[in-house]
Amino acid sequence: MKISIITVAYNSAATITDTLRSVAEQTHADIEHIVVDGSSQDATLAIVRDQGARVSRIVSERDSGIYDAMNKGLRLARGELVGFLNADDTFAHPNVVASIAAAALRHPTAAAIYGDLVYVKQDRPEQVLRHWRSGKFDPARLRFGWMPPHPTFYLRSDRLPGLGLFNDALRISADYDFMLRCLSAPGAQAIHIPDVLVRMRAGGASNRSLAALVNKSSEDLRALRQNKVGGWFTLMCKNIRKLPQFL
Repeated sequence: MKISIITVAYNSAATITDTLRSVAEQTHADIEHIVVDGSSQDATLAIVRDQGARVSRIVSERDSGIYDAMNKGLRLARGELVGFLNADDTFAHPNVVASIAAAALRHPTAAAIYGDLVYVKQDRPEQVLRHWRSGKFDPARLRFGWMPPHPTFYLRSDRLPGLGLFNDALRISADYDFMLRCLSAPGAQAIHIPDVLVRMRAGGASNRSLAALVNKSSEDLRALRQNKVGGWFTLMCKNIRKLPQFL
């Protein structure tokens, strides 16, 4: 099973080496690694060309934001499953992609595979700050703010024509909207791998400031209403669900 991994990067020279290494170390044989670079002004592109042992394709050009870049990657992907690994994140161990492929083969009717995630410190990625345990999928849980972590979310690519791409009118929450569309579809099935799949550096666009948190909440609410999943109650539950991750 070919698995497409899309890495979106912009001025990521400080971290992308770790990302590339974690892909190179994967035991799964059939990986298509696509790097979409937003015309970085640092050494990002040189590092990808020099150290991207398993990079299949590189695109480097200006874009209108992270979700525009992600959509470019989705259009290029040819794998049976497609997911994202951010340019400052890493797979948790070498068997992550193999376990995703195995789960997809065991459950051929499932639209998506996902797992657990840990947030780590920016400058000390060995130190865990939060542990996001996803749990099993139940569509009823969406209304109570449940959602899997997007960096662990792998979708069957044959679902994309009906699902559509990321809504890049949303600047922070298009990944949430994307997963809501997938998981709230009638008869949707998704399989949870009870294992940490990704180590994600904290401090992303959605939580780096109070203004960003307010903007994200506004966009989350818009996504919930557009997908007819919930409203203020669901948004409140979604935020409360984060508290146990710190314990």
